[in-house]
Amino acid sequence: MSTPQDSPVGFVKDHIKQYVESGGTDGYEWHGTTILLLTTTGRRSGTQHRTALIYRQVGDGYVIVASKGGAPKHPAWYLNLSDNPDVRVQVKDEEFAGRARLAEGDERAKLWSLMTEVWPDYDNYQAKTDRQIPVVVIDRA
Repeated sequence: MSTPQDSPVGFVKDHIKQYVESGGTDGYEWHGTTILLLTTTGRRSGTQHRTALIYRQVGDGYVIVASKGGAPKHPAWYLNLSDNPDVRVQVKDEEFAGRARLAEGDERAKLWSLMTEVWPDYDNYQAKTDRQIPVVVIDRA
């Protein structure tokens, strides 16, 4: 596997670097939340891309939200995993293969509520956009 390219946004890139170099000691906790690193395969390039995301573990699954701060379009990582749901995840110093799926219906509503408990701004992001912000569950492969 090639080395993943990190998200181009400066503070995210720095966050990922600290997280990887410290095995999650630095960067796992952020603004009262917990962070995982998600690696997806580019839908056009085939290149590995890594980003840092707020998550919550629910049962055996890892829940993430494709908010992009309420932007009108989905984040690239979400589009990538929509085309190829096989992902890599790092939680602290543990890395594993995962398979992503979209939460829908009652499951989405329940998980949305759980995610807004840890990051209330998700509700503000949803109010800013016409798209339904996806809630994604990653199960270990």
